[in-house]
Amino acid sequence: MTARILALDASTYAASVALVEGNGVLRERTVVMRDPRHERLMPAVAETLGQGGVTEIDGIICGAGPGSFTSLRIAASIAKGLAAASGKPLFAVSSLALLIAGSESGPPAGRWLSLLDAMRGESFAQLFEVTAAGEISAASELRVVREEAITALARSVAARTAGRGRELEATPHARGVVRLATHAGPGSPVDLDSWEPDYGRLAEAQVRWESAHGRSLDGRPW
Repeated sequence: MTARILALDASTYAASVALVEGNGVLRERTVVMRDPRHERLMPAVAETLGQGGVTEIDGIICGAGPGSFTSLRIAASIAKGLAAASGKPLFAVSSLALLIAGSESGPPAGRWLSLLDAMRGESFAQLFEVTAAGEISAASELRVVREEAITALARSVAARTAGRGRELEATPHARGVVRLATHAGPGSPVDLDSWEPDYGRLAEAQVRWESAHGRSLDGRPW
């Protein structure tokens, strides 16, 4: 029996939801997150699930970041709530991997530097390798790089760039879980009590607080 999975990602201000089964996407939605009047992601999840709701899925996959703090928190809260209420397992995948895997035509084989805007003139960056068979695997750790250093970094690792306005025009999309699951699967379920997204950096408010108080928020000295 082929598993039916609900996937969602909100690492940018354009969130996506996809209901996938095997190698196919049954339904998908994309919504704008920065709406001062309405929360759009949960309605999109409900529309994507359809009348059967969570009773007709076998698991949930959530984009784990890096990306927008607020959007990632909303997606994680929805995913954890659905998993807790339904008893279905929740899996987390890198949003930078979903950027590569979620491109509409699929990424050509090769080495790709996946890039997401990190604000402040910086980008989140991670290197991925795509085989001729379409297998996608991480080839480096996540890092934050200055915009002006991206070209040199890509050249140094013999990679092309992927992201908004890059050589491969792409943003993270939930439908990418189909390509990621084809070869390796989503891994092990997360622990609902302890899991939270990887924001990629500290929030500006936390940076200012820790700078003013000379210690981290968890009480440890610098």
